Amino acid sequence: MLRMSRSGADETAGTEPLDVVRLRHDFPALEQRVHGHPLVYLDNAATTLKPRSVIDAVAAAYASDSGNAHRSVHALSGRATQQLETARARVASLLNAGEPDEVVLTGGTTDALNLVASSWARTNLRPGDEVLITELEHHANLVPWQWTCEQTGARLRVVPVSDDGTVHADDAEARMGPRTRLVALAHVSNVLGCALPVAEITRRAHEHGALVAVDGAQAVAHRPVDVQALGCDFYAFSGHKLHGPTGTGALWARRELLEAMPPTQGGGGMVASVSFERTTFAPPPQRFEAGTPHVVGAHGLACAIEYVQALGWSALRAHERDLMVHAEAALASVDGLQVLGSPGTRNSVVSFVMDSIHPHDIGTLVDRHGVAIRTGHHCAQPLMKRLGIGACARASFALYNTRQDVDALAEALRHARERLS
Repeated sequence: MLRMSRSGADETAGTEPLDVVRLRHDFPALEQRVHGHPLVYLDNAATTLKPRSVIDAVAAAYASDSGNAHRSVHALSGRATQQLETARARVASLLNAGEPDEVVLTGGTTDALNLVASSWARTNLRPGDEVLITELEHHANLVPWQWTCEQTGARLRVVPVSDDGTVHADDAEARMGPRTRLVALAHVSNVLGCALPVAEITRRAHEHGALVAVDGAQAVAHRPVDVQALGCDFYAFSGHKLHGPTGTGALWARRELLEAMPPTQGGGGMVASVSFERTTFAPPPQRFEAGTPHVVGAHGLACAIEYVQALGWSALRAHERDLMVHAEAALASVDGLQVLGSPGTRNSVVSFVMDSIHPHDIGTLVDRHGVAIRTGHHCAQPLMKRLGIGACARASFALYNTRQDVDALAEALRHARERLS
């Protein structure tokens, strides 16, 4: 079982702080009361709240610009096309992609990773080849590779989580070999909150001739992401974890890879020409965007990216580091509570268990105090097995959270302890 801790991480010097009091007014969901208490929303790793600018942009687009992109020559279709392509460019900027056409707009991280599995992996994997994943992966970055290995005869290999609750590049390289074709790993764990050494693992994977796919779902809202600096080959994320609409996200991939990949869905928008004898496909990224795109969702995602980028990454990261330090100290004051992982490694996520209290009971009881957290296996059942538990509770932070939110969680947990003791 992994070591658990009760102490907080060291303080890290920040920059000029975010004006969180002002920012909170941008999020109408925070104005509500739950069971008579002001909402304390600490389930941001599951999905984030949306600012008014995103909500208003989506509403305005449906009200005035509800055309179909890349379909017609009338004004509404033109505006929809512009919104879609602006979103693609905004995602490219967020990830520091080489060009917007390296960005495929998808329904989210799961959709994007399944695209890589269905197109690149099933085309390139052969019996005896190997796909390497880590022990802490979300099911979205495990099940598609498991299926693909079953269908192609490839083998799935697993990099273990160390006792300190992290994944080390040496452990990853020890499992790479001449048949390793793909390494798939999270940028940040959705349970332990640790950031994986993506750039170093990518460098070593490339030395072994393997490509690298990164699940960035828990990273893009909390840190600047530079796919060129990371060196990876595929990067996936979800818009709803970045204060954007649900059902949005993107896959970034190197252009030469996209050009060699076959489409996985057929229909309108992804073709160059169609006859009964033969169909030729559009170039990337349209090749992978069959059917009517989620134009308004993409527009909302672009607005969400603009909102977050305007805050400045240094200020945002300093604020969330402060919250994590405070959270680790506050949770350490709750009797019988054990925090998973190691102090100083967590990024906006803290998971924990409490003696003799099932995580689902924890979640139900703190909800009675208006505190929203996540409980369960967090779509990471192999990691739960490694931790020696069936489930855990998780608090996760975003730009609108405060130390007072953390204190409300700790107080609600103490009430839960008293009620069940």
